[in-house]
Amino acid sequence: MTTATESVTVNVRPLADRVLVEPAPAEEKTAFGIIIPDTAKEKPQRGTVVAIGTGKKDEPLTVKVGDTVLYGKYAGTEITVEGREYLIMRESDIFAII
Repeated sequence: MTTATESVTVNVRPLADRVLVEPAPAEEKTAFGIIIPDTAKEKPQRGTVVAIGTGKKDEPLTVKVGDTVLYGKYAGTEITVEGREYLIMRESDIFAII
């Protein structure tokens, strides 16, 4: 995962209203300090936008690169680029910018 000062350059350019999101890492511990095994980890529903398309003709995109977003549990398609995991999804799959 990248830090706020580290920029991500990806050689993927989403088309139309699609965005490329880097998912946040899954939680390692519960609030009480119990370590969660890999087999029981929930898929994250939060991530950072790393690339955006141009939007539709009459509908510009509202998210921008660097936004932290919430999306549906099964939203998007998982892809691997240069050894990193990303999700590519339509902007309509994004619920909120946080």
